[in-house]
Amino acid sequence: MFRSKVIAIITSMLLIGNVFAQPIVTDSTSRSTTDSTSNSTTTVKSPPPTAVAPAITVINSDVCAVGYSGAAQTQILGIAFGGSVTDKNCERLKLARATYDMGMKVAAVSIMCQDERVFTAMMNAGTPCPVDGKIGEQAKKIWEENPDRVPQKIKSKD
Repeated sequence: MFRSKVIAIITSMLLIGNVFAQPIVTDSTSRSTTDSTSNSTTTVKSPPPTAVAPAITVINSDVCAVGYSGAAQTQILGIAFGGSVTDKNCERLKLARATYDMGMKVAAVSIMCQDERVFTAMMNAGTPCPVDGKIGEQAKKIWEENPDRVPQKIKSKD
């Protein structure tokens, strides 16, 4: 939805810019002429305006974010934008790995079980996800009695 709005805005800007704008003539940055009486004239014509997309850099490769940026330029108006999106599944994997490395294996499995795909796989394997400090058959009973606590599939925004 956000992407389609951005595309619509950029398209509108390009169309409006082409209808109302006067052409911009580019030339070398300066031209000097000298006549016989030693008077000099310098003509400077500026280059056309340019929108530059911001650089979204991720310095550390251990970050669960993806950068995006873009720019559009007409003869009248330029726009540039940028930002980042957090990858929640990447965060979950890092949290589970860190918890497991600290020796807290049940907690690591609990973190992974927040994903409905992992939850379903664990139930199908006969090893239900831990809940309320319970594991095994005790956990399975709690999950069956409380279906509202089962992780739900996250729906895509698009």
